[in-house]
Amino acid sequence: MVADRAFDIVLFGATGFTGTLTAEYLAAHAPAGTRWALAGRDERRLRALRDRLGVDVEVLEADASDPRSLRTLAEGSRVVATTVGPYIRYGQPLVAACAAAGTDYVDLTGEPEFADLTYLAHHTTAQRTGARLVHACGFDSIPPDLGGLFTIQQLPAGQPIRMRGYISARGLPSGGTFDTVLTNFARRRSAARAHRQRRRVEPADRSRRVRGAPGRPHYARPIRAYALPLNSIDPQIVLRSARALERYGPDFTYSHFAAVGNPAAAAGLTVGLAGIFALAQFNPTRRALRRLRPAGSGPTPQQRSTAWFRMRFIADSGYQRIVTEVAGGDPGYGETAKMLAESALCLAHDPLPATAGQVTTAVAMGDALRTRLQNAGITFHIRDTIQLGH
Repeated sequence: MVADRAFDIVLFGATGFTGTLTAEYLAAHAPAGTRWALAGRDERRLRALRDRLGVDVEVLEADASDPRSLRTLAEGSRVVATTVGPYIRYGQPLVAACAAAGTDYVDLTGEPEFADLTYLAHHTTAQRTGARLVHACGFDSIPPDLGGLFTIQQLPAGQPIRMRGYISARGLPSGGTFDTVLTNFARRRSAARAHRQRRRVEPADRSRRVRGAPGRPHYARPIRAYALPLNSIDPQIVLRSARALERYGPDFTYSHFAAVGNPAAAAGLTVGLAGIFALAQFNPTRRALRRLRPAGSGPTPQQRSTAWFRMRFIADSGYQRIVTEVAGGDPGYGETAKMLAESALCLAHDPLPATAGQVTTAVAMGDALRTRLQNAGITFHIRDTIQLGH
């Protein structure tokens, strides 16, 4: 039985940049009695990390390329949290092991292709074994997912809802995050193919309508920001939660944007992303870009201390408009490590709805995880409520 396993949580990839921050968070905040372990491919580095943290936890050797070691890892824990990416390269064997073992799984992927391929390969197995496979448990995509759920909970039930999400952030990427962005850009065709395959086999609820709207560049007056359509994993996660939960209403539409303060910043962001996208299409230039932020590198503590994020939502339902906000500190690392750790702790310790298979944070954990994050300093609040004209 899962309850009889040696560990409540195993953190895989604990000595990487984000993995170390997650281990530090668990060392400081895991409740007494939580049985957790550090895992990775280098036992010496794992022991050094454990000694530096001053915690009495086990270290477990496992390698992303060794399915047998991953199977042992999954079979010995109730929850496995992994920071080993890009997940499209390294992630599938661990998901397979967790699905087969009935072990809950959380990661930090921002890779839509990986999530779609995981659904195709392992969702049915996880449903059978009871495993909850929860992707995107960091800055991608907890603020939009739980923020979207929080927003619709402020509106009357049973009504059509049109929601727009606006993400703003300041911070520097690590080498791993930058590599993931380049990988996503380079694999756009295979990602689109995986998404089509998923949509062909994914069950559809014909009694409700849930759809994404690309949106256009515009000035969002309620939040005083210029908005650019943002194609990422975030809107896909929000829409999957909306399809799974009737609370999103009979007709739900979502659009996702980057929000910036002025037209010059909007133009700069557009040109910068377009340039990186173009360079990422070719192996030589992609390798050159990777050297700008090598694997294992990341922002300093001082740089992280000035970083922040803010996710704002504007939702219309009937004659009511509500504006909400989710906000926190360093999005890519400090808050992401917090979100991943609290997701694992939530699955391990909290009474939650009975779910299995590939599920989102809103579906698997919902208000329980939001409460944890609020207690840990991430804010969810209503900014404004407006009555629209009849």
